[in-house]
Amino acid sequence: MKHDDPFKALVLTQEDGRTQCGLQDLTIAQLPAGDVTVKVDYSSLNYKDAMAVTGTGRIVRDFPMVPGIDLAGTVLASSAPDYPVGTPVVLTGWSVGERFWGGYSQVQRVRSEWLVPLADGLDSYKAMAIGTAGLTAMLCVMELEAAGARPGAGTVLVTGASGGVGSVAVALLARLGYRVAALVQPGREAVHPYLMSLGAAEVIAGAEWAEVPKPLENQRWTAAIDTVGSKVLARVLASLEYGGVVAACGLAGGADLPGTVMPFILRGVRLAGVDSVMCPAARRREAWARLGRVYGETPFADIAATAGLGQVPQLAARLMAGNNRGRYVIDVNG
Repeated sequence: MKHDDPFKALVLTQEDGRTQCGLQDLTIAQLPAGDVTVKVDYSSLNYKDAMAVTGTGRIVRDFPMVPGIDLAGTVLASSAPDYPVGTPVVLTGWSVGERFWGGYSQVQRVRSEWLVPLADGLDSYKAMAIGTAGLTAMLCVMELEAAGARPGAGTVLVTGASGGVGSVAVALLARLGYRVAALVQPGREAVHPYLMSLGAAEVIAGAEWAEVPKPLENQRWTAAIDTVGSKVLARVLASLEYGGVVAACGLAGGADLPGTVMPFILRGVRLAGVDSVMCPAARRREAWARLGRVYGETPFADIAATAGLGQVPQLAARLMAGNNRGRYVIDVNG
């Protein structure tokens, strides 16, 4: 591919303080600095991508910007010894799609330290069906394991279970032998069969999850993965069994935490924060290797749907409205 050959990218611009989103023709010469150029096969649509595309929350501050916090493809050109031409790679996090140009482009130039070689058991599509959501879910599982949570010891709760992180977390935990309860918003009965197909033993929805809990609730969960925050996380903490642990990785319901210290000092529960954006390379590789093994052995049902670059704005608006299920893989060449 020549430096002046055009390719398609989704580009964010700003007019009168409002974010605009549209397809543009770019060339390699226009791409940002970096030591590896990747021919992108797929990206994905995450909550953070939806915020960027819709101009919510000031995720993007510098324009023009190519969004997309994930990408998977093949090295097209490289000056990095660890990533010769032809190497299949994955990129998630590192503020790509926020501060640095991201995956909604048929070609992208990036820093080699952001990349991870594609794990055994995965191809570009499978990697993006997992994506940042799956990496985050696996990092959460690893936190639960490190805290002593084991299959057969009780029920693990996953909140926001029909979303990207939640869906992969349910599937991962079930395949690793845990009994999983999936929490969804009331009125979303249509997603119950989907969550059961991923391996959930039960699906939970109740009005009490929108309320601030008592300092201590009945003990129900041996561990939990929380993607919601706010009142939901407070209730999870208040209803963990003695010595239980929750891995918190999201704030879809809010950044506040209206609880008390009672669960920590009277039941010895633990709250582990999980971040996939700046996660060190060695831990990323470990998580991706495990994802490849689990996915390779038992693919995740219908967890992902595929869409093209031109559909991203519409899907982003739908995701922000809370009407999503599972994962969207973005075929940047489709």
